[in-house]
Amino acid sequence: MASKKRLEWFLVDILKTFINDSQKGRRLQKNGSKIRIGTIKQYEFVLLALQKFEQAKNIPIRVKALNTTNQRIIKTEQNYWKKIYKKLLDYFYDDLKYYDNYVGTISKIIRSSLIYFQESKGISLGSFYKLLYVPKEEIQIVVLSAEQLNFLIYNKDFEASLSSDLQIIKDIFVFGCTVALRFSDLMNLYPHNLEQTGDKYYLKVISKKTQTATRVLLPEYAKDILLKYKNDKKQKTLLPAFSKNHLNLKIKELAEKADWVTPLLRTRNRRGEPITQQKSRGKSYRFCDSLTTHTMRRTAITTMLSLGLPEYMVRKISGHAPNSKEFYRYVQIAQTFMDDAIQAIHQKLSEQK
Repeated sequence: MASKKRLEWFLVDILKTFINDSQKGRRLQKNGSKIRIGTIKQYEFVLLALQKFEQAKNIPIRVKALNTTNQRIIKTEQNYWKKIYKKLLDYFYDDLKYYDNYVGTISKIIRSSLIYFQESKGISLGSFYKLLYVPKEEIQIVVLSAEQLNFLIYNKDFEASLSSDLQIIKDIFVFGCTVALRFSDLMNLYPHNLEQTGDKYYLKVISKKTQTATRVLLPEYAKDILLKYKNDKKQKTLLPAFSKNHLNLKIKELAEKADWVTPLLRTRNRRGEPITQQKSRGKSYRFCDSLTTHTMRRTAITTMLSLGLPEYMVRKISGHAPNSKEFYRYVQIAQTFMDDAIQAIHQKLSEQK
């Protein structure tokens, strides 16, 4: 007697399989390389969010095989997914107060897991996963101006006013704002990444995320930072290593010491509507509160573009693809800086009348 085919699964189990196959290398990226650890962690956050939803609402989400042309069955399944997705959105937006970017990530990963399940198992689940649209938002990018970066590099009085631990943070922050590396690559620089040719020093890196190889000439101040810590026997890396959370806190402290406390309007989108963000007790965010480890890479890219380095060279250094939407946002910001500088020159010219 033939075994009965399974026709129903739980979404959390499908997502668990998706995560496990990604970890074991059974599911690969389109270029054939393994799924990155950071990406798998995103999958795990989505699984946790789904489990929270099911526990809070007592609604286990099931998925059915749909090997039929019966319109009544198809319509019933379509209505089921419409209701489930509405409940998911209401939970993420109204209960958990998530913003569009995170809800979009959840939707995208659920869709990917369902598509993978269909393809790997040879089962038709219909196309209801397409109801899980992916909302997007343009998250505000905060970067240092060339003047602010110059201040951190060359103002020795400010450096002398800092505690020894903040001087280390300043060095790391300045170096990161110069070389455009991702945080993970910055914290994994070793002596073999530093190359000396005559009196010039180069940083050679293969990005963990994109496997892009770069070789960048270091300016004098960046070279001095690396040489300062290179022979420290307490560490194996070129720079002192910190966790992202610790470094984020210290960067904010450093910026506050620099008196970068201008109020900064921060907004995020929820259901497409801008929501003004505030600190605890209704306090407004300041410029210093918005600086993180991401600021380093963003500042480096924007500075290079603003000072006239061709886009293709900046992309080679940063590891962005030619059609990268993220990179184009840096181009837009750099253009704004250049426009402001040109306007300032025009203003000075007009004053010479």
